[in-house]
Amino acid sequence: MSLVLGVLAPLAAGGVAAAESVTAIDILLLPDETMIDQALADNARLRANYPAGFALDAEHRPHITVLQRYVRTNDLDKVFAAVQQVCDQQRPVGWELEATGCFFVDFDNMGLAGIVIQPTPELRALQEAIVEAVEPYTVPDGTSAAFVTAPGQTEINASSRDYVRTFVPEQLGAKYGPHVTTGVGQFDFVRDMKAAPFADFRFKVADAAVFHLGDYCTAARELWTWQPPAGE
Repeated sequence: MSLVLGVLAPLAAGGVAAAESVTAIDILLLPDETMIDQALADNARLRANYPAGFALDAEHRPHITVLQRYVRTNDLDKVFAAVQQVCDQQRPVGWELEATGCFFVDFDNMGLAGIVIQPTPELRALQEAIVEAVEPYTVPDGTSAAFVTAPGQTEINASSRDYVRTFVPEQLGAKYGPHVTTGVGQFDFVRDMKAAPFADFRFKVADAAVFHLGDYCTAARELWTWQPPAGE
């Protein structure tokens, strides 16, 4: 996989700016088929309303974000090792979670919709541990080059870039709202989806992973997946 250049590093010796490769990542949990089926159904409705929106597919995986950050590309292996250690300790695979409703937000002047997940003490503790574990490898900001772009695309929307930049501290602790993003629609349509009756359901965490982010902060490319320690 080719990871492209992002922000500039401080001036190198002699006053020449050295380019530092930066990657926008999502440290996330992958849901089981129960949640995936619901997310796909909602995505189909959203795409019928707004065909230009993205489909949930191999480059737009349904997921539950734990943390989004810009990290130094050269430190990705260290990030993976840090997340591995946290997952080895906390064992999120198999956790049961509850979906409680639909939501939408104004994201680049469109309605970005998704399924709300009830926060749990375990989710908050996992996020806190991962934030601390990867902090040494992060950088404050990144450009569109830090993301996965579609063929012919050069720019990532500003809302996506800003969301990653401000995830810490804006989406941490009591402000953390776990969810599964399902797609993009017109505002009136996503308002109706949010207002409609919702049948709560339970599902399980199927895996933990790190993905390279795409536009709309989608999980575009898998970079790493948690593997249980040898012998288990």
